Amino acid sequence: MLEPSVSSLNPPPLPTVSGPGATVESLLRQPQSLLDALGDATSGRVLGWLGGLATLCLALYGVIVGSFSGHEQYWAAPLKITLGLFLCGLICLPSLYVITCLGGCRAKFGQVVGLLLALHALAGLLLASFGPVAWVFSQSTQSLGGIGTLHVLLWLVATGFGIRMLMAGFRQLETRTLGGVLLWSAIYVVVVLQMSTALRPILGRAPTLLPTEKRFFLQHWANDEPTATPGRL
Repeated sequence: MLEPSVSSLNPPPLPTVSGPGATVESLLRQPQSLLDALGDATSGRVLGWLGGLATLCLALYGVIVGSFSGHEQYWAAPLKITLGLFLCGLICLPSLYVITCLGGCRAKFGQVVGLLLALHALAGLLLASFGPVAWVFSQSTQSLGGIGTLHVLLWLVATGFGIRMLMAGFRQLETRTLGGVLLWSAIYVVVVLQMSTALRPILGRAPTLLPTEKRFFLQHWANDEPTATPGRL
């Protein structure tokens, strides 16, 4: 009868999150190591690396988004996308913490913040990796509706992976039920879609940097008036 090897009884330790490069590796290969790092004395640095990575990747993707219209959108689109997503995270953070506590999670507030930053960092990393694809369409089409649909689809894919990692993190924290996290995820998606409407235009151009009227995002998307075209997204 074969005896189990020492390596099978003692799995290799998780990699240490010791810098920006290790943070990227952890996001892509060993996300559970991030949760371990968020619970020790280096959690402040890990939060900084996650926040910095999210900011860099989202800003880079924003430049690609702005290349569709050019001009002021080269700086306005990255600024709106980056600040808008971080503002959405800040708005949704209290509800995430309360919902997970009600679900039996014993995570510290800093760990919840870290998981939310990890969601943004992974989503930003995926969006940046989609950048070349988005750039090709930005330079080869003039259809605002088509390019807007493409960017929404890419964001949904990237956010889906981020939410999957978020749920895996709360599962590792032995949350009794993840139904609340699923509900929160749906609310988060709606908040981001509404924020994109509140900060329009992001793709096209308009006389003003921000809109002068309030709209629900579904109402805005359904608006077929020519004057609304520059702010479609």
